[in-house]
Amino acid sequence: MRIDTSAVRALLFDLDGTLVDSMWVWGAIDIEYLARFGLTAPEDLQEEIGGCSFQETAVYFKERFHIPDSLEKICADWTQMAWDKYTREVPLKSGVRELLAWCRENGIPCAIATSNFRELTEQVLLSHGIEDCFAAVVTGKEVAKGKPMPDIYLEAARRVGVSAGQCLVFEDIISGIQAGKAAGMKVCAVRDGDDPQREKEKRALADFYLSDYREIENIR
Repeated sequence: MRIDTSAVRALLFDLDGTLVDSMWVWGAIDIEYLARFGLTAPEDLQEEIGGCSFQETAVYFKERFHIPDSLEKICADWTQMAWDKYTREVPLKSGVRELLAWCRENGIPCAIATSNFRELTEQVLLSHGIEDCFAAVVTGKEVAKGKPMPDIYLEAARRVGVSAGQCLVFEDIISGIQAGKAAGMKVCAVRDGDDPQREKEKRALADFYLSDYREIENIR
């Protein structure tokens, strides 16, 4: 894959599973959290909440599992559980630093469009020393509808001052790919996990596909 700088004026990234290798974190947290209430996480849970904003996920948990706590407490508990894992155990995806350095050298602004929440997102960027690489961070709480709706990517494009058609999105989940395409953007699917069927679906939906950012010819 090669990024055509004559057509691409901004790169927009999902966070979890795309920039950082973190998808395992929320699955682990879901299991630990539900266990507090004597519940077992169902097999379809991650598929059901994929692409949902933090607040949307809290509503889903409260309604599906009849959690007695308020939405605010649910979110606060998740935040506490996630903080240490994200800042100490979550690595960047291979080739991310090189790509961000290339963007800086070529004057291409980058933004994050994530269903995660702002404080944790900013802490992750800070812990890896890449907070200055992004012109904007947009979270699910800041738009009306989460992925697969296009709201979050359209807002990210607006904040970096680039038209949707000149943005390239990097995403690891199907609902995120759908969001980028619905926004009228080119989308590169990023491999995350070892489910062959899921990766096949991502390839079919996206314009490009990467297993490693070092596959981008421009940054070699």
